[in-house]
Amino acid sequence: MEKQILGPRDMERILTRMAYEILERYTETDRLALVGIHTRGVFLARRLASLIQEISEVPVMQGTLDITLYRDDWTRIAQHPVLRSTDIPFDVDGMDVVLVDDVLYTGRTTRAGMDALIDFGRPRCIGLAVLVDRGHRELPVHADFVGRYVETAKGQTVNVRVVEEDGEDLVLVEVL
Repeated sequence: MEKQILGPRDMERILTRMAYEILERYTETDRLALVGIHTRGVFLARRLASLIQEISEVPVMQGTLDITLYRDDWTRIAQHPVLRSTDIPFDVDGMDVVLVDDVLYTGRTTRAGMDALIDFGRPRCIGLAVLVDRGHRELPVHADFVGRYVETAKGQTVNVRVVEEDGEDLVLVEVL
């Protein structure tokens, strides 16, 4: 059984706030790039980039990142992992890159994302934006931009649904 913690209007409001926060931190928008981690981070990054462009009237560079083979547990996840495309259509050297993901949990996806990104060059800095931070870190990782902090038990799951992939915008927490 799942409990809804965010609906479509909540997500829209939260992403708008996050876009303003990103702009406050990274005032040089010509050096700013948002890179979404597959799968739902890609869609959230696109939305954030669109909002930032709407607010600042400056286009924001965007990319997508598949971190599957950078995960420290990929051999445990599947015998034949599903690989998605990585598309970084800009030079990351000297850029302020914000990785975007749906849920921050142990920190391992973020670490894999940083490893994958650094294979493309040396950004000036790497930030992290997540829709949901649920705690329970295993690595010393924190998000710079958080939509919502949600207290969970280790055994629970947080499911983010986005209209582009799932047909609806919702965040659900499994009820134990």
